[in-house]
Amino acid sequence: MAADGLITIRSGYGPEETMNRFEAEVRAKGMTVFAHIDHAAGAAAVGLPLRPTDLLIFGNAKGGTPLMQSVQTIGIDLPLKALVWQDASGSTWLSYNDPAWVVQRHGLDDQAKATVTAMTAALRAIASKATESP
Repeated sequence: MAADGLITIRSGYGPEETMNRFEAEVRAKGMTVFAHIDHAAGAAAVGLPLRPTDLLIFGNAKGGTPLMQSVQTIGIDLPLKALVWQDASGSTWLSYNDPAWVVQRHGLDDQAKATVTAMTAALRAIASKATESP
């Protein structure tokens, strides 16, 4: 399951509850939810099967804009995205891009260190609240 720059965490909840918890935490942190894409519903609409696969696009202009001011191409990876999905055995997972990988991809390593540290901590905290059972 390892993919370059992708952080994947097993959830203690089902797909719908994991996404609901994740989205609630994103909003609680003051971030904006830009879109919620239910890939499984899209597949079903055209008669194709797909296990739960749900994408949330979210972010904070205060954090992302300085990165785009440095290198505009980082806008292809921003706003942030998180995918909640269910594997063939029924386990639920939460995946998101590692902020350090994103800035490295666009050549911003050292100049974005403070932003990456903050993004990484925020994503880790949100993901933990969404996936860890009490």
